[in-house]
Amino acid sequence: MSDERYSESDHPPRRDRGMEGLMEGRDGDDRGGRGGKGGKVYFKKKVCKFCTQKLKIDYKDADVLRRFITDRGKILPRRITGTCAKHQRALALAIKRARIIALLPFVAE
Repeated sequence: MSDERYSESDHPPRRDRGMEGLMEGRDGDDRGGRGGKGGKVYFKKKVCKFCTQKLKIDYKDADVLRRFITDRGKILPRRITGTCAKHQRALALAIKRARIIALLPFVAE
């Protein structure tokens, strides 16, 4: 590709726009995010509450199930709660059953 094809009113080719100004003022060590001064970011591994404490998932136990839904009534995902896949499926089913018999809300009021 040559630059002669573009008149002054047209935009220059994308490769000429460059990234020169974007990284100015940043040192190469800090990648942003959590963790402060460079290095890797470590976080605590979430563990399944039902596996570790040997809890049984019961649709009639609304207090336990309430911790796994948002204030709007949505079921929280595994990545937030740390529940394993097996128990997340059972938990979702129990929450849906509790909603049907009006122990939990479908939506916030």
